[in-house]
Amino acid sequence: MAKQTQKTNAERFIMAYNQIDYALRSIYGFKRSLSYADLIRKAVPLNSVVRKYEDELIDYGRLRNSIVHKTNPNYVIAEPHIEVVEDFEKIAKIICTPPLALNRVCKREVLTCDSDISLKTLLGLMSSTGYKNIPVYEDGQLKGVAIGLNVLEVLGDRSLSGENLEDFVETNTVTRVMSRLEDSKYFKVYDKNLTIESALNNFYLNRKLQLIIITENGHLNEKPLGVVTVADILDMNAIIENY
Repeated sequence: MAKQTQKTNAERFIMAYNQIDYALRSIYGFKRSLSYADLIRKAVPLNSVVRKYEDELIDYGRLRNSIVHKTNPNYVIAEPHIEVVEDFEKIAKIICTPPLALNRVCKREVLTCDSDISLKTLLGLMSSTGYKNIPVYEDGQLKGVAIGLNVLEVLGDRSLSGENLEDFVETNTVTRVMSRLEDSKYFKVYDKNLTIESALNNFYLNRKLQLIIITENGHLNEKPLGVVTVADILDMNAIIENY
């Protein structure tokens, strides 16, 4: 059996460069004619990891051009420092094989409620459990999410209008205040392959987003496997940092 030779720093660096280049073009359908630098810039609004490491990725792209021969990309004319190589490999790993949200940050015990419960019961659930955003189901089908901030807004409006809040919460169901699927900016549903990078990007692009519900295949008639909330953003950033 032939003995494997250990890769040089330059070979490892170029491999990380090629992995990132290939992954971003494949994921987002960027043209082959697009330069690496333009590729990174175009991926910034689409990918939270690229956005986080934009400056390093651009600098490492310039370094790659400095360590290979202009007319022969396989001919190395310089060796990068090992710390640079390891940092670039780390970024490549996060971009190419990001960790799954379900495995790392998801709250697995998902509190849900039926669509026919009263607002009084809903308020009791929120108060006793600390959960402020509760998915609402009807006959096993997701109908919407009771968003705590929206519930408070509705109750506040009713109070200002002089309505009796005790009667209101007893005679109305959760459907009166829930955010519905067709017009909601407050929640999304994804399948079990949702990555931490994608979850972070969803929260970045939509500042009103409160939670992401994860099911087996992302279908509305499936039991939730877990949820990711705004409160998980710091933990997700820490996972990316230490991945």
